[in-house]
Amino acid sequence: MKLSILDQSPIASGKTAHEALQESMKLAQIGEKLGYNRYWIAEHHDMAGLACSVPEVMLGYIGAKTKRIRLGSGAVLLPHYKPYKVAEIFNLLATLFPERIDIGIGRAPGGSAEVTMALSDQFLEKVWKMPELIEELLHFLYQDFPSDHMFSKISAAPLPEKPPQTWLLGTSEKSAKVAAEKGIAYTFGHFMSDKDGAAIVKHYKESFKANNGLNRPVSMIAVTAICAETTERAEELALSTLIWQIETGKGNGKNGIPSFEEARQYTLTEKEQEMIDSMRKKMVIGNPEEVRQQLLTLQETYEVDEIMIVTNVHCFQERIQSYEWIAKAML
Repeated sequence: MKLSILDQSPIASGKTAHEALQESMKLAQIGEKLGYNRYWIAEHHDMAGLACSVPEVMLGYIGAKTKRIRLGSGAVLLPHYKPYKVAEIFNLLATLFPERIDIGIGRAPGGSAEVTMALSDQFLEKVWKMPELIEELLHFLYQDFPSDHMFSKISAAPLPEKPPQTWLLGTSEKSAKVAAEKGIAYTFGHFMSDKDGAAIVKHYKESFKANNGLNRPVSMIAVTAICAETTERAEELALSTLIWQIETGKGNGKNGIPSFEEARQYTLTEKEQEMIDSMRKKMVIGNPEEVRQQLLTLQETYEVDEIMIVTNVHCFQERIQSYEWIAKAML
């Protein structure tokens, strides 16, 4: 089974955005050495505790400092942008780093309503037009507009020898259906959905139509995983993440991921404890053997080609160690 990394470029309490972005670069380098298949970085806008608003800039920086690992966005939030510009950006990256670039496409706003207004006009209308936006993007990437189309005579230059691989990220049957119809790879966000993900991935596979460089369905799930030498330490690391999510959901969290000492001082309401219990069920937490068994169970349940792991903890070294423990147990 292939393993990959999803990086939200989290800022730990007491650290800066600059430090978080440097840690993202180091995470990609270490992930490459450990044998992870791909590294994706997420797009968030004015989101408390998250440093990366422009994945394509970070991908150029990270690409220059790595050699093998595939690099991508997780995700470019397409309703904010014109498909032509997205195609130009990722064709340029694929020209610089041949056969290493992925375009992960999403439709979430990635920030508040005010941020959405600042970024783009008619966002909701473009969300409804998501299938058409994806179709247009694919035509630009594969240079296959019909001859009578208004864009048939232009190209999203520079044109790489091989187009970047396109993935649709989602948490619903609707996104799986679109990915299947367009013939592109699909990633289900297990860590951010309460829906029957296995059924959704199965629907994608059964509905898949070969196209755009893929002759079979290719699927992946994104999972929160926190691994430490002992179960107890993994649970302590996870508490920081869970408290941070509670705080972020309340509009706080700008101080970043709290340390374990800070997190355990947080007084939870009954409702917040229920929220943590619910979030905890979606996470993979434990020592290396426990995490290995949980990941294998998820792979068996979903029957996917790959699992992408997101790990947000306070200490960067313990974050790296989590990926190291998982790599030793699985790769």
